[in-house]
Amino acid sequence: MPKIKTNRAAAKRFRVTGSGKIKRNKGYKRHILSSKSKKRKRHLRHSTTVAAVETKNIRKLIPYK
Repeated sequence: MPKIKTNRAAAKRFRVTGSGKIKRNKGYKRHILSSKSKKRKRHLRHSTTVAAVETKNIRKLIPYK
């Protein structure tokens, strides 16, 4: 059987935590930052976990992580 290739785009965006959850960075912090509040930009720096409904599909893209 052939091996399943890792989706490189997904591998750069997601990481698997020690407990098996998938971690991702937040969006909306690339441009037009002057209209966003300091608090909002500060909260966007931190990473978060992927929603449970999307976890299954992301695991298919990064099978060996």
